[in-house]
Amino acid sequence: MMITLYFPTVDMTSVAATETGLRKQLSYGRIGGFSYEDPFLKGAGKPKTVVLSQDPKTGQPIETVEAYVYEAGIPFPSGINHPRTLGPGVKELSEGKGQIGQADHSQGAVFVVARDSDSVYVENATATRGWQPAEVLTTGGDANTHYVGSGKIMFVREGCWWCHTLLPEETQDWQYFGVPPRLGDYNGESPTAFGSDRKAPDLLHVGARNSSKEWMMMHFFNPRLVQPHSIMPRYDYLWGEKDGNGNAIDFAAWRQAYTDYREGKTVYPPEVPSMASQSEIRYLVDFVLSLK
Repeated sequence: MMITLYFPTVDMTSVAATETGLRKQLSYGRIGGFSYEDPFLKGAGKPKTVVLSQDPKTGQPIETVEAYVYEAGIPFPSGINHPRTLGPGVKELSEGKGQIGQADHSQGAVFVVARDSDSVYVENATATRGWQPAEVLTTGGDANTHYVGSGKIMFVREGCWWCHTLLPEETQDWQYFGVPPRLGDYNGESPTAFGSDRKAPDLLHVGARNSSKEWMMMHFFNPRLVQPHSIMPRYDYLWGEKDGNGNAIDFAAWRQAYTDYREGKTVYPPEVPSMASQSEIRYLVDFVLSLK
């Protein structure tokens, strides 16, 4: 005997994307880490998030804004390719005032999240303000550029979601991990990476609970540096071969120094190597700190 069960479904296009949802899909981009378009899972083909306090076109000071830079050939997220997924209201504003229909992924584009009264929408700043990807990256500089989209690939590839969820439950979780997400927070995001188990804390608002980049580096390099009984694996290999100064990292020497510290032969633990600008650990830290 076969039994077929029908469950009610939610029409995502009937739900207006929230500001959180717009920022997530613009910073993550379209490629989700399991696609043929990202076969090596190294975070390629992703946008960059740049924090601007200066207009890259005129050089004049502006109110701080996050710009999502899609260099030429970087695939646009779902909401740009299929505005209907942004939901009613957001779709119309993004197409009308935001001019997202003029964006060409072969030429690249810069997007921002704009406001109109109480509504939010996606603005194609390349069309409305003349901002070009190269200008925005130059104006922002390395210190204000965040590899959030590539970092999410690291989060998926390294299996972080096996132990960490990105979904506080509507219980006492509120007191510890922050409020649960709203439905519109996920419009256009793929994959959502909710996680299915929780052997470790929920991470949805971890960037608000702990914004220390130095602590994150120690935790990823060797979790026992900050939590002696942690069962989390080391992710020191995400540093690559060289540190932020271009010097080769001697992992064997570091681990011996750490063993000496753990056995009480030295007072202080060895310092964690700095992150190279284009390293996978920088991608992952940028993603984790973006979870606010």
